[in-house]
Amino acid sequence: MSIRTTVTLDDDVVERVKQVSRARGASFRQTLNEVIRVGLTAAPTKKRVFKVRGTAMGYRPELNYDKISALLEYAEGPWHK
Repeated sequence: MSIRTTVTLDDDVVERVKQVSRARGASFRQTLNEVIRVGLTAAPTKKRVFKVRGTAMGYRPELNYDKISALLEYAEGPWHK
């Protein structure tokens, strides 16, 4: 069974499918159907979990940790702005 439908493809996708269909000697329709089948049956890629590892940097009692501008000035100098 086949169904006729309208799909809007980006220009780069159309060109790529045309290239592949010419290389295979197949029609645009056949190539597009094969590419879609492969894409639908491909195994989904695993997403890696992003983890942040903290590092103990020590506590400096002379710094006011509530004032970001003071911390930036300490880290980058008085011309950090």
